[in-house]
Amino acid sequence: MISSFYAVTLNKFFDWAKANSLWYFSASGGCCADEVWNAMGCRYDLERFGCLPQVNPEQADLLIVSGAISQKAAPRLRAIYDAMLSPKYVLSIGSCANCGGMFGEKLSYCVVPGVNQIVPVDVYVPGCPPRPEAVMNGLIKLQEKISGHKSTRIEA
Repeated sequence: MISSFYAVTLNKFFDWAKANSLWYFSASGGCCADEVWNAMGCRYDLERFGCLPQVNPEQADLLIVSGAISQKAAPRLRAIYDAMLSPKYVLSIGSCANCGGMFGEKLSYCVVPGVNQIVPVDVYVPGCPPRPEAVMNGLIKLQEKISGHKSTRIEA
C-alpha cells in the first residue's frame, strides 16, 4: 500500500520534470522560423517554461519543425529524429509544416504534404505564420500531454 503510494508520487514527479525541462532542437525554415525565434526572445521567453535550445539532436527531447519541408530534406529530418534519445516529442508549427501550406501537393511536387509523413507529431500549431503566443500555447499543450493532465474546455 505505502510502496504503491510512493510509486505513484514518483511517477507524477518524473512526469512533471519531463514536461517542464524540454530541451529542443529546431528545424526551421521560412517565415515560421521568425515566429519561433520571437518566441525564444526576451519578450516571450520560452526558457521560463523550461525549454532550452540544443545544437545537438542527441541532447534534445523536443523537435520543433517549422516551415516547408522539401522532399530532399525529409531524410535528413528523419535522421535528426532518429538521433534523438527517448522519450522524444515533435511540435509542428505553421501551415507549411502541418499540411504543406501554400506549397501543398496540388501546387508543388517538391514539398512534403505534412511533417507527419516523416515523423510522428505530438502537437500541431496552426497559422501562417502563427504568432509567438500560439507557439507558447502549443508548448503548454505538449507539457500537459506529457504530464498527463486532461485539458478542460469551457464552452460558451
